Amino acid sequence: MTSVSNRVVQYIERHGLLKASGKYIVALSGGADSVALLLLLRTLGYCVEAAHCNFHLRGAESDRDEDFVKNLCNRHDVPLHLVHFDTKEYASLHKVSIEMAARNLRYAWFNQLASDIHADGICVAHHRNDSVETLLINLLRGTGIHGLTGIRPLNGNIIRPLLCLSRAEIEQYLHSIGQDYITDSTNLVDDVVRNKIRLNIMPLLREINPSADECIQQTAERISDAIAVYDNAIEASVKRVSYSKDNCLHIDISKLISEPSPECVLFKMLSSFGFSPLQIENISSNLYLPTGSIFSSYNYDLLFDRGEIVVCEKHAPMKPFKIPEPGIYVSGGLKWRVQQVPVDDTFTISLDSDVATIDASRVKFPLTIRSVDNGDRFIPFGMKGSKLVSDYLTDRKRSVFEKKSKLVIADSEGDILWLVGERTDNRFRIDDNSKEALILSFERQ
Repeated sequence: MTSVSNRVVQYIERHGLLKASGKYIVALSGGADSVALLLLLRTLGYCVEAAHCNFHLRGAESDRDEDFVKNLCNRHDVPLHLVHFDTKEYASLHKVSIEMAARNLRYAWFNQLASDIHADGICVAHHRNDSVETLLINLLRGTGIHGLTGIRPLNGNIIRPLLCLSRAEIEQYLHSIGQDYITDSTNLVDDVVRNKIRLNIMPLLREINPSADECIQQTAERISDAIAVYDNAIEASVKRVSYSKDNCLHIDISKLISEPSPECVLFKMLSSFGFSPLQIENISSNLYLPTGSIFSSYNYDLLFDRGEIVVCEKHAPMKPFKIPEPGIYVSGGLKWRVQQVPVDDTFTISLDSDVATIDASRVKFPLTIRSVDNGDRFIPFGMKGSKLVSDYLTDRKRSVFEKKSKLVIADSEGDILWLVGERTDNRFRIDDNSKEALILSFERQ
């Protein structure tokens, strides 16, 4: 067994990448890397099947690549799966770059193929140089410490057994066994960022240090180990400073600022809600903003509220819903029940906040369930004078998000019967003269 084979075996074992009894797809382009991957895995005794994508982007070269992999697989008795894509049409239809279109098409097909043939994973031929280039690209983009780990050996069902080898070592291996390969001409032109780094930057770094690739990759592996410790510490911080309530994330600001790095903890929590690094930096630098201050991502709002940061999903106001008569209705993800019952010796008024009991004789149908509007007024139960609904909710220390989510039920004359889940209107209370009661209630589906 060659030294290259030994290193690949050790790398596979160290990272637990492959099972001896497994079946694996090898993404085979026909280039040196994928050809070496296919032959090494086959030599090591793994059950492999090749998969080749013809993206029809390079004219005759694309067809040449397909012919090459067909001949290679025939010579080595490896099952081959082929697919053809109209990549330019896909890119135009989905408004993405050609590179992103090819990537999306390739991996979607690989995953479907893996399912169809019951493969245990998809092996791709990224090597050490690719990982170093990825690290430098991420460094230039400012992607944070997780971007400084380069390419990982295992990501879901995507397996990279050759990250322990350089491109030069792969080419030397193929030369030693007399195996040819093809070259993608687009890799020789510095028209994209990766190619600029590969063709221009890396040669300069190797002039400074001939072992630049290996040193950068070793640093990336050390960063990966450090990130494991970092992630564990950040997760512990998140648990200390936050909790979930009513489908919203609540962050205690006083606890947050006691953490070693509040901004890192915020980034961990807020990036998953679509907030940008710039927004998170701004929030972190202004943790004492007044109550009511709001930041927004595409799908979420972030609110400063009495010593807390609250993150909730955006919700459009509820479309008004009519209730023509007593019965059971479904609207806004809620089941509404409207019952009319006699007020007799067995009658009792529910104390449940999700139930309202009012005098039926004073109610005029149809009823309307809707979101709170600016200027809405009612007379809270037990009071004589009217009050703005917004002021009532402020007095009850309800946040901006809670105010936006509140509903009212009004009768045909527009009078509010019930601020749902909060309080009924005093004008519709049950008293000694009440003969029939209207019971309004709701439950979440």
